[in-house]
Amino acid sequence: MADSHTLIKKVAQKLSSARNAVALTGAGISVESGIPPFRGKGGVWERFDPMEYASIDAFKKNPAKVWQVLLKDLNQLIGNAKPNDAHKGLAILEKMGILKTVITQNVDGLHQKAGNTDVIEFHGNFAINYCMDCGRRMDTVSIDLSQMPPRCDCGGIFRPDCVFFGEMIPPDSLLRSQQAASQCDFMLVIGTSAVVQPAAHMPVLAHNSGAVIVEINPESTPLTGYISHHILLGQAGTLMNQLIDEVNQIMR
Repeated sequence: MADSHTLIKKVAQKLSSARNAVALTGAGISVESGIPPFRGKGGVWERFDPMEYASIDAFKKNPAKVWQVLLKDLNQLIGNAKPNDAHKGLAILEKMGILKTVITQNVDGLHQKAGNTDVIEFHGNFAINYCMDCGRRMDTVSIDLSQMPPRCDCGGIFRPDCVFFGEMIPPDSLLRSQQAASQCDFMLVIGTSAVVQPAAHMPVLAHNSGAVIVEINPESTPLTGYISHHILLGQAGTLMNQLIDEVNQIMR
């Protein structure tokens, strides 16, 4: 435990002196909020074939099926989810003036709920739906799910404002992420194995630009010892609380 505490103090010292820190987050940061990951053990794709239920072709072919089997439950799950201590910790770092941007692979909107203001969402945000005909946007929790698929007043079908398999990541999100990663002096990589592109390339860009890279994950990743300078092993919420406590002591 002493070694772990020493490492947290060391990371906190570097983080407290950062002027342009960026966070890259994946599904692991939201597990403590009750949202299962999509990939890996216990993930959503163990139960559902993503090509059958999460591709744009599948949605266009049978939107009622996709809504009924996958999206309806996800809507309720994400709608009820609350930010955990890891999300809150990133918001605190922003208020301190240390963290400037969050780049996330998640679609749950929990970073915004926690208080982060500059969030780049690679895969969109499931908290918002829009009509495929007229473009009307609505909070997912406000959509009438009594009919499948849910429809707009104009008769068009609502779809989540997120990236289905077979769709492109928004070019603006990719460009802004590349800029943020290249310009940061510190990057926190939380809850992601960093193997899915293009998100996996962001720590590489940051590392090549001279930034300090720190992982917060339950286990090592392909970044460990190669791209990242340090890894804090354990639950994201617990480690973020310890990190914030140390940063607060340094900055008093």
